[in-house]
Order: sequence, then C-alpha cells, then structure tokens
Amino acid sequence: MLLKILSFSTLSILFFTLIFIGGYVSASGVGLSCPDWPLCPAGLIPLADFIIEYFHRTIAAITGLMIILTMVFTLKSKQAPKGMKIASIIAGSAVMVQITLGAFVILERLHALLVTLHLGIGIILFSMIVMVTLYAWRIQDNKEKSFSKLEKSTVS
Repeated sequence: MLLKILSFSTLSILFFTLIFIGGYVSASGVGLSCPDWPLCPAGLIPLADFIIEYFHRTIAAITGLMIILTMVFTLKSKQAPKGMKIASIIAGSAVMVQITLGAFVILERLHALLVTLHLGIGIILFSMIVMVTLYAWRIQDNKEKSFSKLEKSTVS
C-alpha cells in the first residue's frame, strides 16, 4: 500500500507540477532569472525576481527525493517484480542525470542541446515512474484478490 501511494504521489508531483512548471520556465524565458546553481543569488530565501525558477528547483528537489525513496522501497519489496525494480533503478539513475544536467543547463546559459537533453531525460524519467506506479497498483490489486479468495475459502 505504501509503495502504491508513494509511486502515485511521485508521479503526480512529477507530471502535474514539475513538468508543467518546467515548461512554463522554458517558454516564458525565466530559465536564467536565477543564474546561479543550486541556489539563487539571495541564498535560501529567493527574491521576488527569482520565485518561478526557485519554485521549479524546489519542486525538482522534492521530486528527486521522492523518486529515490520510491526506488529504495521498490528494491526492498519482496513482491515487486523484476521489471518494476529495473524501472525504479532507471528512474533513480535518470533523476541523478537530470539534476546534473539541470545544473549544466543553467551554468551553460540555456544551451539548446542541453535543454533538449534535459527534456529527453525528463520524458524517460516520467515513463519509468509511470511503469513503477502501474506495477505498484497491480501488486496491490493482486494482494486484494488473493485476500478476497482466502476470505471466501475460510468462510465456506
């Protein structure tokens, strides 16, 4: 149950928040409004000029931690199939690449190739989290079916 909630929460934050904000940051041209990495010039508390980019980085950090947590719980799960574990390892690796690439995108002043790679890794990352989430729901559904069968057999 925990893995189902964690993977779905990670997917929700990654898709609905991080990708949406990342697209806004890119399309609106505020990607370099905060030219330092990982923090903006004012430090931990951003100035109003940096708020959108800072929010993107904060959500990215939270998402990264959730992806790593999801990977750890998946790898520790005895019920997780091999495909789920592989997808979680790819996601965990991709998030590290994504964070590093995000830093290079800023340090290299939004170089087009790096921005494109950043988007591509984001798509791979999203796909892997979708797979982990689907596996987690399948595990939970199989548990509930097994419990239901066991309950029916003991009642009869």
